[in-house]
Amino acid sequence: MRGLFTAGILDVFMENDLTFDGAIGVSAGALFGCNLKSHQPGRAVRYNVKYCRDKRFVSFLNLIFTGNIFGVDFCYRRIPFELDIWDHKAFAENPMEFYAVCTDVETGEPFYYKCTDGMEGDIKYFRASGSMPLVSKVVEIDGRKFLDGGVSDAIPLKKFQKLGYDRIVVIQTRPEEYRKEPTKLMPLIKLKYGKKYPELVKDMESRHLMYNAELDYISECEENGSIYVIRPKKDLRISQTAHDPEELKRVYKTGRYTAKKLVDEVKAWLQG
Repeated sequence: MRGLFTAGILDVFMENDLTFDGAIGVSAGALFGCNLKSHQPGRAVRYNVKYCRDKRFVSFLNLIFTGNIFGVDFCYRRIPFELDIWDHKAFAENPMEFYAVCTDVETGEPFYYKCTDGMEGDIKYFRASGSMPLVSKVVEIDGRKFLDGGVSDAIPLKKFQKLGYDRIVVIQTRPEEYRKEPTKLMPLIKLKYGKKYPELVKDMESRHLMYNAELDYISECEENGSIYVIRPKKDLRISQTAHDPEELKRVYKTGRYTAKKLVDEVKAWLQG
């Protein structure tokens, strides 16, 4: 739910007609960021606030009975196609490229999926990108098996640069001084995935090293002026599965407040 900080920033961008040639999102960055391409400001915060206390949306009952803490049918079918309509037509027609990052659990490698029409095929990759280990089932797509993209490439700046993008705005949901520590859940991760997906386990063991190396690279690029970074001034203090609507609004408003102060500067920087 730290991703609602990103949603607040993107909504301000959309409200100020700030557009991009491409975007790449990981986990919540893909799930909420896709609304940038469909140009639906307010949608991400709206459905999260409305359904955060709905057991069909996120609950340990879901986890116990289905293996997914977020309800798959409710989150990825009912909400986008019935309850808070996802404008897949606008998504498909917008020439902006959009990539969702997943982790191939058999190889341990990141997979960068270029979304096209915003329909069920794309939504499967959104879901895979946000499927957190231990509280989500492995997502099978076209014979491959995926989980959260943050396991293998949490901040895919280098990948985006390799795709040819050279004026990049990076949105982080952690303050500048944050550094990731080794996960304390390795015994559970090894127990659940050790036999079937040893490469995934290796990723999880070294995830903090990968993440912190990416932070160092971001700092290097920020210092030389090749990227523009937006991040919160302090820790957002919210859990991954928060149920309090006011807390979700707080994080979203923090993103909006941050973006409003910077939007003119970002526009000028993008124009070179």
